[in-house]
Order: sequence, then structure tokens, then C-alpha cells
Amino acid sequence: MLKILVRLYLLTIITYAGAIFLVPEVILKVFNERYMAYNLEQARGVQGLIVRQFRQASESEWPALAKALAADFAPLAIELMPSTSADLTEQERVRLDAGQNVVRLGDWGYYETAIAPLNGQWLVALRNPPDPFDINLLSWGITVLIGAALLGCLLLWLWPHWRDLQRLKATAQLLGQGQLSERTMISSRSNIGELAQVFDTMAHDLEQLLTQQRELLNAVSHELRTPLTRLDFGLVLLYDELPATSRKRLMQLVGHVRELDELVLELLSYSRLQTPGQTVERVEVSLLEFVDSILGSFAEELDSRDICWEVRAASDLPRFALDPRLTARAVQNLIRNAMRYCDKRLMLSLDQDATGNCLLSVEDDGIGIPEHEREQIFQPFYRLDRSRDQATGGFGLGLAISRRVIESQGGQLTVDQSALGGARFHIQLPRR
Repeated sequence: MLKILVRLYLLTIITYAGAIFLVPEVILKVFNERYMAYNLEQARGVQGLIVRQFRQASESEWPALAKALAADFAPLAIELMPSTSADLTEQERVRLDAGQNVVRLGDWGYYETAIAPLNGQWLVALRNPPDPFDINLLSWGITVLIGAALLGCLLLWLWPHWRDLQRLKATAQLLGQGQLSERTMISSRSNIGELAQVFDTMAHDLEQLLTQQRELLNAVSHELRTPLTRLDFGLVLLYDELPATSRKRLMQLVGHVRELDELVLELLSYSRLQTPGQTVERVEVSLLEFVDSILGSFAEELDSRDICWEVRAASDLPRFALDPRLTARAVQNLIRNAMRYCDKRLMLSLDQDATGNCLLSVEDDGIGIPEHEREQIFQPFYRLDRSRDQATGGFGLGLAISRRVIESQGGQLTVDQSALGGARFHIQLPRR
């Protein structure tokens, strides 16, 4: 709010100051003749009185009379000046030679100097002195007080806007965090009331759409599991009743059914992670023991495939608070993904940065991931190479689930090029 207020106030003050200096100048130029006529009328009486005093005295007494009149008219200054003075403009000379008075305008259209002819050789000038320091100070004080009043008015005008915009911002943040029932609750009488109503309508439609989508996904996934389980059980029972030539085909069908059941489980897992308001469990664990327990479930498969795997960890790693179940699921997906596409090597690194964040990376020596597709692989059901995925298995949900798991704990999951030649998946989990 302070930034907006300062910018708006500076713009207002600069405009106000510019208007003070420029607008009077423009008005004076446009209506110069009217201002001249007005000031000639204003100064005519005083000039006539002064000229009369001079004409009643002899020309030799004029200098002394000028001093005496200056003392009487102080702080106004009365000055004798020759008609040949270089200070006169050509237009002023013409008027004075014709016996007419002349005025020179100052600030705000008031006359600064009034000049009247005495005879063909002398002129008498009546000059308004500049304002004293204290009067100037008071004038600037008035300007400052006007500026302060403008600031107060801007603050009063801006505060309701800022309050409602902050409420709109907070509601948008809560919606982004999954709290789809949040609304702005901004009055329709607000200056952004129409915007808030449109925003609330959008949030309501979004909540309904996502809720219906999630309910449909959950319902379909749950309903699919029952017939799939029955089909799997029925196919297994048929195994002993079929001839040996058909058993191989039967087991292929069983494999397809179980693959479909695994896909349903993945869908349910992803759907649960998308549920708003899900609480994240925090448990302090030893990072080395945690990683060792995860790798233990892959040890037999890694050894059977003759994969050289390596774990690099910093010494004296402290305990770290995380959700062990969800984090293990994410790391397992990354390790399984690396096993599918590695050639011979797989490396897992574990460390903590200077702020205490947990850093975990999984690397392989496979073909890697093109840079322009590194973000797309975290989208559900996205497959980088369909033919390769069909050969190696997978549904395109593992990486999406891993990223969602890490982000639910406030962390980040990114991918870049590994020094081994393949892909490197990097997890960063913040301290609680």
C-alpha cells in the first residue's frame, strides 16, 4: 500500500506544483489585455496622486520629493527615471510618449511596477517590493498544508481499495492452496465489488468442477477395482482347467488385468494427493537410515540386472523432519524411473544446504531428457517416448505423483542433465 500511496501522492504533488506555475502563466498570456486594463484601473488613483504631487513642485525639487514620497508610501518604492531609460520596452515607450500610464504584471496577474509620465524627460515609477521572508514562508506553509490535506484525502480514498484488493489477493492464495470454499466476502458497494462478485462466481464454478471431477475419478477408480479383482480371481481359477497350450495366454491376460489394477491404484493415489486440506505428517528421521530402507526394497532387482548403484552422502547428516510415507513414495518412483532407463549406473546423493534444507538427487546414465520436455514429464499420463514406455512399463503417473508429494511438503522437484550422461532428479525439502 505504501508504494502505491507514495506513487499516487508524488504524481498528485507534481501535477499540483506544475499547475501552480504553468496555469497562471498560460492564463496571463491568453488574457493579457484584460489583466493590463484591470491593473491600470487599480493603479490609476495612486499614480494620479503621485503625479499631481510632482507637478505641484518645481523640477529641481523632484529628487527630494521622490525620497519624501517613498518614505510616506513605504514599503512601496517611488523612483524617478528618465524617459530614455533602457529598461523600457518599445511598446512601453509608445504608450508613455502618448501620455498613457504603463503597468508591468507580476505573479498571479498583480502589477509589479506602475509607470506614469511627468513630462517629456522624466517618468515616475511605483514599484511593489517582493514579499518578506516570513510571508513567503507562510505561503509555502499553506502549500505544504494543502499537500498534507491531499495526502490525507488520498489515504482515505485508497485504504478501502487496498483493503479489498488485499482480501482478494488472500482469497486467491487460499484457492491456490486448495481451499476451494474460500470467497472474498467483499461488499457489492465496494469500488471493486463487481470484480469481487465475478471472482467469487469463478471460484464457485471452479470448486464445483474440480469436486465433480475428483468425485468421478474416485468413484470410477473404486468401482473398477471390484470387477478387476473378480476377473483376476476367475482367470487364476481357470488356470488348472485349461490345457498347457492355453495357460501361457491366460497368464498374459492375468498380467494385463493386474496392470490395469495397478493403474487404478495409481489413479487413486494421485486423486488423494489432489484433495485440498490434506494434512502432511512430520516425523524426524535419520536421512541415511531413511534412504537405506528405501533402497533395500530395490536391492534384489538392482543386483539381478547387474546395475552398479552408488550412494553419496555428506558426513554427520542431522535428523530431518518429513513425511516418511509420502517422501518414500516419491523417492521410490524416482529410483524406479531411473532403473527403467539407465544403462549400467545409478547414483543417489544426499546432503543438506547452508539453511538446513534436505537435498536428495537420483541420477542415471541413460539417454537423458530433452530440455524442452523436462517440465512436461511431470504432467499426468505424459510419456516422453511411447514406444520405450510400452517396453519398460509405466503409466505416466509416477513423476506427477512424486512432484505433488514433494510440493505438498513445501519442497521442489526438478530435473536436469546428470554428470553420468542421463537425467538427474533433484529434490529439495525445506526445514519445518
